[in-house]
Parts: sequence; structure tokens; C-alpha cells
Amino acid sequence: MTCAELLIRLLRDTYGVDTVFGIPGVHTVELYRGLDGGEAGGIRHITPRHEQGAGFMADGYARATGQPGVCFIITGPGMTNIATAMGQALADSIPMLVISSVNRRDTLGRGQGRLHELPSQQQLTAGLSRFSYTLATPDGLPDALARAFAVFEGARPGPVHIEIPIDLFNAPVAKPARWQRSTMAKPAPDPAALETAMEWLSAANRPLVLLGGGCVSAPDAARTLVEALDAPTVTTINAKGLLGRDHPLDLGANVSLPPVRKLAKEADVILAIGTELGETDYDVVFDDGFELTGRLIRVDIDAEQLARNQYAELALVADAGLTLQALAARCAELPRQRDGEARVTAAWQALEMEADPAFAPYVPLFEVLRESLPDAILVGDSCATTYAANHLVSQPAPRRFFNASTGYGTLGYGLPAAMGASLGRSDLPVVALVGDGGIMFTLSELACAVEETLPVVVVLWHNQGYEEIRRFMDGAGVPRLGVDIQAPDFQMLAAGFGCMSKRIKTPEELASVLRNRPLTGPILVEIDAFAWSEAVQPETHNSPDSH
Repeated sequence: MTCAELLIRLLRDTYGVDTVFGIPGVHTVELYRGLDGGEAGGIRHITPRHEQGAGFMADGYARATGQPGVCFIITGPGMTNIATAMGQALADSIPMLVISSVNRRDTLGRGQGRLHELPSQQQLTAGLSRFSYTLATPDGLPDALARAFAVFEGARPGPVHIEIPIDLFNAPVAKPARWQRSTMAKPAPDPAALETAMEWLSAANRPLVLLGGGCVSAPDAARTLVEALDAPTVTTINAKGLLGRDHPLDLGANVSLPPVRKLAKEADVILAIGTELGETDYDVVFDDGFELTGRLIRVDIDAEQLARNQYAELALVADAGLTLQALAARCAELPRQRDGEARVTAAWQALEMEADPAFAPYVPLFEVLRESLPDAILVGDSCATTYAANHLVSQPAPRRFFNASTGYGTLGYGLPAAMGASLGRSDLPVVALVGDGGIMFTLSELACAVEETLPVVVVLWHNQGYEEIRRFMDGAGVPRLGVDIQAPDFQMLAAGFGCMSKRIKTPEELASVLRNRPLTGPILVEIDAFAWSEAVQPETHNSPDSH
């Protein structure tokens, strides 16, 4: 078989890949020769309208399913276009396999002005991936893919880039000696370190647990552990839903707010599992006010991460899920209670989010979404509704809430990532939370959503520009420039794509739209932010000029 045919067979038969995202180009046509699979069945191909959209779709697919998102990308501009999506996936440790073409081996690095030529695609992607590899011979392909999936399954995941010179696609290659993949066992925690951790936690008077996105594979163990410890628990943005909806020990992703920071500072033992302890989870107010004074136990699959951001008195290099299971098995019957639920209740009462003008307009929005679509996956762009959802929303299970406001913090993520989630979890409704600024980065992907009949609900919060940056400019005394941008007629644009759309102003209208939403295609729900705020809290209504 050819190298290109071998690639498809390995992805499908060895690694169970059922979907790829990509835009065919003259350099990648051979990848499509065997993609339909013939009688054996093929791999579903989704055609976004931009390679950045392909990367975001693969990201959303991976977060919703737990399986790597796979992209086929052309040489040169395809790689520069997908770079932003790779950066977001790298920041959040999302498994993404980017297979690209590259110019012929005898022309690499020679600067001859070849089609799509870059001095070095590998150098371009090296800082955006766990590793970037150039295939030198066709028989090296099985090993390259094995390395990629070893990273996805046994190490800290993230994007992996494999580039194949175009003269190798048709090169003959022998079938591999075996099609089976290795069984990858994740690194387990050290038993002695576990015993030390349990001694500290058992003796703690005011324990605190910090659970990050690395924990999403073990929700049952997470609940068992925090309940046995009776410990207030922070679930970061990527861990939302880990304890279930409205768990009495769950503080949500609110550790940047004063009442939760007070709990953190008072904790005598802190257990942090699968979390970077990074700024966009613990200091979104950017004042360096997150402080831990107790003994810190950290668990991460990446040893280097254990040395970043916070000093850990005890650091375990291990898989977060396995560690949760091991700790849960050791703490089934701890001898005393620590008033964890009462402390969490007091913190929520002190937060008073429903009365806070910064959150109050969004409370009815998420109440309607919760009542109308209780099992929905919520996927957010960097926008006002997402920032509020990070603090307000509680989900029934992990992998039901993710967005681009953490880590890399790109714009344009929400719509295509929601489409990827819908492709991966067609059994669940999916809602994209976007703003009128960010959606313009990837609005063209509505065409793909219509083409694939994806029933994504696109909730567009229209506040006439870049509201978050307006506030920062005003706070810094900087004149508003570049933030009061002109928006298009979104209703007309949606109609042009063949997408149903509605413009609404009240929670009641939103509930009606959700009851009557299409199930065989997307709908764009445009919310007039200022009319909505007037409807839900008229006494504190703000116009664009009053921020």
C-alpha cells in the first residue's frame, strides 16, 4: 500500500479515529483517496471554512469525547492558519493530532519559492505542540503515530504535529507486522507518598481540595474523596461538573473572589490535583491575591508543572484520575467532620452573585438554559456570557463546559468548538456562548454547521463591540479606540448561510426559542444585551456609554 493509505488504515483500524477535520489542497489530495474506506467503511471528513476552524472543531471534539481530535492540513498557510487553535489546545492540555503535508524532501529548507513553502514548518509548530515530527521515510509512519498516541494516553496531552513530504504520499510501504496498538498504562502515584498525603489530610482541621481539568476521568472518585474529607472544593473551569450539579462542597471556579480566597488562605492542608494553579483559574482579577499558607500537596502527570506557580511540600508525579481513585480508596472512613458544607454555604452566601451588578444580568440567562436544556454542553468564546458562566454555571457531569477564556484566551473559539462537541456527542444538545466581536473571527463556520445539520444553539450576546476591553480602557483612563466596532446584520448573515435565527430581548423570548429550536440544524439566537439588561434589572441598566 502507499504511505497515504497506510496512514488512513492506522488511524481507523489501530487508533479508532472516526472523524477528521480538514480542507483539501493540492498537496493533500492523496490523503483523500482512501478516506471513504470503501466496503470497510471510512473516516468521516468535516470541511470547515478555515483551518483555524478545523483546529477549534478538533479541540471541541476532544474535550467533549475524551478522544484526540484529528486534522488534515495543507502545507504553509494551512499550518499558519491552524497555529492559534494549536496554541489554545496546548494551553489547556487537549489531545490534537495535526497531520500536514510539507514540500518534497529534496526541496526542504532551500528557499526555492515552492508552492506553500515555509523555511521550516517544524520550527513554526515546535512551540505549539508536544512535539513536531517530519516523516523521512514511509516505514517510519507507524512509529510516529505510536509516539503521538503515547503522549495523548500516557503523558500530559496536547497537540502533536506530524508532517509528511508530498513525495512520500504515494511511496510504497509494507503493511506493519501488527495493527494492534499498545495498551498504555498511565503513571500511578507512589504508595509511600499517598500514605503521607493521607496522614496530612486526616490530621487537617481545614482541608481544601483544588480539582483541575486533569481530573475529568474520575468523577466518582472525586466525589468520594471530597465527601470523606468534608473539604470545600474548587472545581476549575475545565473541571466544572466533576462533582455533579450543585454539590454542597463545590465552590465552583470562584477562587479569584474574596470569600473563596479567604477559605484558601485559611486552609491548613491543600490538595491540588490535575491543575496548573495558573492565573486564568486562580487570579482572573489579576491582582496576585491568591495565597496558600497551608501545606500543599500537588499531583500532576507533568513533573515540571509541579515546580510552577506554587511551592508544593509534597509533589506526586502521577495521573490525576488514578490518584483520585487511590486516595478515595484510602479515606472511606475518616474519623471526624470538618464543617465543610457549612463553610461552603457561608462562602456562597458571601459571594451574593445574584445581587452583584457584574453577574445579575446573566443569572436569568443561565436559569433559562438550565431549565430548557439541562443536559447541554456549554461551549464558550472569550465573551461576557462566558466570563459570567465561569462563576455562575453548575453542570451535571464533566466535559459539559469548556471555553477559550482560560490559558491562551483566543477569540473565535466558541462556534467551531461547539460544532466539534456536537459531532462528538450527538446525543447531547450543545450551546455556543459567543459575542458580537469574537464570532466575527469564525462566523463562516455557520456554513459548515448548516452543511452538517448540526443542532448547535448559538447564543450571541450583542453588546456592540469589545465590552471587556472597553472596561479595561475606561479603568486605565485610556481613550476608547478600536473597541466600538460596527457589527453586521447577523439575522441577514444567518439567512444567507441558510441558518435559522432569532433576535430577542427577554428571558421569556429565549425560553420560547429554545422550546421551538430546530433539531436538524443550527440556530443563531441574537440577544440585544442592553435591552436584556433593561428587562431583567431596569434600575441598574447600563448603556454602552456608561461603562
